[in-house]
Amino acid sequence: MTNSLQMLVFGAGAIGTYIGGSLALRGHRAVFIERPEVATRVRAQGLRIEPPDSPPRHTEVDCVTSVKEALAYGAFDVAIFALKSYDTQSAIEGLAPHLKSLPPFLCLQNGVENEAILARSLGADRVIAGTVTSAIGRRAAGDVVVERLRGVGIADGHPMSRRLVDEMQAAGLNARLYSQAAGMKWSKLLTNLLANATSAILDMTPADIFAHPGLYRLEIEQLRETLAVMASLGIRPVNLPKTPVQTLAFAVRHLPLFLSRPLLARAVGSGRGGKMPSFHIDLHSGSGRSEVDTLNGAVARFGEKTGIPTPVNRLLTDTLLALVSGSVQIEEFAHQPEKLLKAWQ
Repeated sequence: MTNSLQMLVFGAGAIGTYIGGSLALRGHRAVFIERPEVATRVRAQGLRIEPPDSPPRHTEVDCVTSVKEALAYGAFDVAIFALKSYDTQSAIEGLAPHLKSLPPFLCLQNGVENEAILARSLGADRVIAGTVTSAIGRRAAGDVVVERLRGVGIADGHPMSRRLVDEMQAAGLNARLYSQAAGMKWSKLLTNLLANATSAILDMTPADIFAHPGLYRLEIEQLRETLAVMASLGIRPVNLPKTPVQTLAFAVRHLPLFLSRPLLARAVGSGRGGKMPSFHIDLHSGSGRSEVDTLNGAVARFGEKTGIPTPVNRLLTDTLLALVSGSVQIEEFAHQPEKLLKAWQ
């Protein structure tokens, strides 16, 4: 391929493998940065991407263990940054000696604060906001399955934005350009909140949470708080690729609970399948880390700045962080919805 993209990809996790690997399959060059044991695996086995209803696809990529090693390959057009939000700060510290040599960063992380954190080190002109709505399952480092193909959102306004959309479209990623980065990122945040923190805290499936009238009210309240914060910031929900966020927002704001519950339960069930939400996976893996402060916690922080009460998002954040840290035992709330509802009321 002539004029191929030269990509630096941080991590061979689900999104890094999916985006970087899909573009590499189109003939673009991807150099991944990973931990030594993971880098050894990726160098030996390459990447494996299993699309829906078609055979897995394999591609070989370069994989190194540091930014310094990666820059020895030459200049890059873009960096794909899709690490967990709790790894952002440590990654930035590793970038410090090489800032002048780094390309623009496409930030595909969940949450609404990572772009600002990156911009403080890289400069706002080298950060491109993005979202991924496709559901990607990770079997192992460099080995993913596309559970549901939806698409990728990329904020306009950067010289690389349109090219990234074009190249991702050609790679079958269903990419779309958005004029307002904030609307795109906050809309993705709304979808990330659904039955995520409650599932982890209570050790219950999303289906069980939506079947419980009290827990469903709690879910709706966290979304209403988020929409109120968005409104105070002048941010409107936007539809993401194959993800009707505006319909979700309308249902949350205006439909009676007995009408909205089956609609949202169906949407969450089809979106995640039988897989437990990410907060539950992180808590029960014993990693001692969670993105809840990046999602529910961000709603609470912006609520404090704008004077919007966010008691449900604060409760979910504080409770889950206490479970993650071990200051509260996991069994304290497991399968006890009334205990969480009592803490709310």
